[in-house]
Amino acid sequence: MAFAQRPYPLTVTPLTSDPFLAPYQHILDRRKQKIAATRRNLTGSAAGSLAKKAARNHEFFGLHRIGKKWVFREWAPAAKRIFLVGDFSNFEEADQFALQPVNTPVGSWEIVLPGNTLAHKMHYCLHIYFADGTMGVRLPAYAEYVVQDPVSNIFTAMVWEPEQKYTFQYPRPARTDEILIYESHAGMAQEDGKVGSFNEFTEKILPRIAAGNYNTIQLMAVMSHPYYGSFGYHVANFFSISSRFGTPEDFKRLVDTAHGLGLRVIMDVVHSHAVRNEVEGLARFDGTREQYFHAGSRGEHSAWDSLCFDYGKPEVLKFLLSNLKFYLEEYNLDGFRFDGVTSMLYTHHGLNKVFSSYDDYFSDDVDEDAYTYLALANTLIHEINPDAITVAEDVSGMPGIAAKVEEGGAGFDLRMAMGVTDLWFKLFDQPDENWDIAGLFYELTNRRSDERCISYVECHDQAIVGGQSAIFRLAGSDIYTKMRLFDTSVVVERAVALHKMIRLATAAAGCSGYLNFMGNEFGHPEWIDFPREGNNWSYHYARRQWSLADNPELFYHCLGEFDRIMLQTLTRYGIWSSAVRKLKLDNHDKIMAFERGDLWFFFNFNSQTSFTDYGIEVMPGKYQLLLDSDELRFGGAGRLTPGQYYFTMPELDGNICKHELKLYLPCRTAMILKKID
Repeated sequence: MAFAQRPYPLTVTPLTSDPFLAPYQHILDRRKQKIAATRRNLTGSAAGSLAKKAARNHEFFGLHRIGKKWVFREWAPAAKRIFLVGDFSNFEEADQFALQPVNTPVGSWEIVLPGNTLAHKMHYCLHIYFADGTMGVRLPAYAEYVVQDPVSNIFTAMVWEPEQKYTFQYPRPARTDEILIYESHAGMAQEDGKVGSFNEFTEKILPRIAAGNYNTIQLMAVMSHPYYGSFGYHVANFFSISSRFGTPEDFKRLVDTAHGLGLRVIMDVVHSHAVRNEVEGLARFDGTREQYFHAGSRGEHSAWDSLCFDYGKPEVLKFLLSNLKFYLEEYNLDGFRFDGVTSMLYTHHGLNKVFSSYDDYFSDDVDEDAYTYLALANTLIHEINPDAITVAEDVSGMPGIAAKVEEGGAGFDLRMAMGVTDLWFKLFDQPDENWDIAGLFYELTNRRSDERCISYVECHDQAIVGGQSAIFRLAGSDIYTKMRLFDTSVVVERAVALHKMIRLATAAAGCSGYLNFMGNEFGHPEWIDFPREGNNWSYHYARRQWSLADNPELFYHCLGEFDRIMLQTLTRYGIWSSAVRKLKLDNHDKIMAFERGDLWFFFNFNSQTSFTDYGIEVMPGKYQLLLDSDELRFGGAGRLTPGQYYFTMPELDGNICKHELKLYLPCRTAMILKKID
C-alpha cells in the first residue's frame, strides 16, 4: 500500500466525466438549453440577473408604504372584483377599498391608500369575486406576516411596521469546508409541553448548538403553515414566518444571534407543493386551480394531500424565486435545504418507484420544468450570496443535482446522502455478527465524483411517530429504565456503544458534512408526535428533554459529550477537505479502518471479541490516541489509556517492508489516532 500522495484533495469532477452519462448527453444538453432559454425569457438575456429581473415580485406585489401612501397590489388574473378589507373597514367591503385592474403585469390589481389608513398590527385580508359570481376570502399571496386569532382560529394578514425594526449586528459567518448541520424545530425545542418561541430558541438552544461544535443550523417549519402537526410541510403563506413562534423581528434576532455565535442559518424551504387550504393558501386563489398549480391530477399530490406547482409558468417561477430572495435579504439567511426534490423532479413524485437504472433519470417522467426551476433557484441564491449553502433532499439519486448548472446540473452545493441512514436502519434489524463491514464502508463513501453530500445517521424523518430514532431501535424499552450509568443492561450498553460508533463512522467518512436532528446527539428517547386528536392534543412527544443530557448520571450526558468532542476533533483537523483512504475492511473480524487527512480511524464492530496486537498497515512513525469511544466520560469501559502513543513496527512481506500499528481494539469501540512524527 502506497502512502506518498498525502493529503488527498477532495475535488469535484465535471458531470461530463461520468461515462455512463454518455448515452444521455443530448438530454443534458437539452436541459442546459432549456435553463438558458428560461433565464432569457425571465431576464431578457441568457446571462441576465435573476436577482434584478426575475425575483423582485415581493417588492411590487403585497402591501408597501411608498412615501406617505400605502400601495397594495395582487396578481389574480381570473378575478372579477377585489376588495381590501380589515380593521380599517370593520372587515366590510367599501368602494374606497376596491382594487383596480392594471395592465402591467397582466392580471394585476392595485389600490393606493392614504398613509394614515393603515397602522402597525392592523389585520387585513381580501374579498375576491370569481368568474362564477361567488366570493372567496383570501390572504394576500405576498403577505409578509400572517397571524391566527387565538379564539376564532381565523388567519389574517397583519400590517407589520414597527417603530423599531431589528438591525442586524453581526456579519454572516464565513463558509468553511465542513458543513455540520444541526437540524432544528423552534416549536418543539423546549422541554415544557408547549409550542416554543423563536425567542426561547435564541436564548436557550442556540448556545447549546454552538457549544456542541455544530456550525450550521437548519430550521424546519419556518414558513407559515395552518396545521402545527404538519411539521411545516403544508405551507400556506410563503412570505410569512409562522407567527406561532413569534414575530419577524424575533426571527431576525434569532438569525443574528446565531451569526454572533459563529453559526450559519439555513431554512428548510418547501417549494415542492402547497397546502390545499383556500382561505389561508394559494389554492383557487383567483377562483381557478391553475393560477399557481397544474390542472387535473398532475396538480395533486395524492400521498401528501397537497397541490403541485406548475414550474412551466413564468409567473410561478417569479413567485418562487422572489420567495428565496426575500428570505435571503429580509432575514439574512445563509441558504436553504430544499425539501421534496424527488417529488418535484418526477411526475410520479417518486411514489412506489425504485430507481435502478440511469434510464429512470432521463425518461419522460422527469419534469424538466421543475429541473429548470431548481437550476434557476440555485443560480439566483448564489448570485445574491456566493457563499450561500443549498442542499437537495433527493432520494432518487438524480445525476447532476449537485453539479454545476453550466454542465447541465441543477447547481446545488450539496445533496443529502439518504442511502446512509437507510443502510444503518437496515443493519439495526440484523444481528451484529451479520453486519457487512465492506458493504457499510462502501455506502458511507459511495458518492458521485461531481457532487458533494451531507451524511447523517438519522434526521427528523426517522423519529416521526410511526418510526423510531436510532437509540430507540437499539435500546428498546430499556431506554426508559436502564439509562443510568450504574444501573444499566447489556442492551443499553450495546446501544450506547453503537450509537457513538455509527455517528463517528458516518461523520468521518462523509463527503463534505454531517447532519444531526435536535436531541439525537444525546440519544433523545421516544418519537416525535405533534398534538393531534389521536393523542388528545398532547405536547408530551413534541418537545426535547434537555435535562437528560445535563444529568451526568445518565448515558444521555455521555452520548452528548462524545458528540461534542467528536465534532471538535474532526473540525480541528479539517478532515472534510481530504478524501477517504481505505486501510482495512474485515467482515470476519468486523474491523473497519480508514485514513482521512491527518487522522486515522479504527472501528471494531465485533460484539464479543477484543483484539490484541491487531496489525494494520499505515505510514511509518509515531501516533497518538486523540479520541476513544470507550472512555469512561463517554459511558464506556475505559479499556484504553487516554492520550497514549503508538509506534509502527516494520514487517517483511516477501521483499516488501510494510509498517504496521499493533493495536488493542476492544469490542464495540472506535478510536482516532493522529500521526505526530
